[in-house]
Amino acid sequence: MNENAPKIQEEPREEATAAETDAKLAELEDRWLRAVADLDNLRKRISRDNERLRAEERARVAAEWLPVLDNLELALSHAPGGQGAILEGVRAVRDQAVAVMKNLGYARHEEVGVPFDPTRHEAVAAVERPDVAPGTVVEVLRPGYGEGKRQLRPAIVAVAKKAE
Repeated sequence: MNENAPKIQEEPREEATAAETDAKLAELEDRWLRAVADLDNLRKRISRDNERLRAEERARVAAEWLPVLDNLELALSHAPGGQGAILEGVRAVRDQAVAVMKNLGYARHEEVGVPFDPTRHEAVAAVERPDVAPGTVVEVLRPGYGEGKRQLRPAIVAVAKKAE
């Protein structure tokens, strides 16, 4: 009987050890799955943050270029005669700068003859124009850049009003 007694005592102990091992394994697996999920969430958050930072930096750089573009436009508007190699060069530089803005996601808009849209236009003048419907953009004084949520600035415009 003595030989059987240790075996009887060892069997429950082996079962307890196996149960403890299974519980420990389940706990470690749960911790591992949580760590993997946390890592995946971290990757997603970093990706979103990086995309947001890139968009903010792109907007900042584009906003810094706007005065340069405006000054090129001003130089072209004050040039006498509008011809000459230097003027053509300045126009080419302006067109290149407009293309860069478009590539950054800020397309230029300077449409005349469209209805005034307060989300895209900023009216600074109302002009009597009997040949145009009231509320129509008749002149763009400064072009706007971007659309919707990605609008860098609205176009500065003059709008037609009813003749008095």
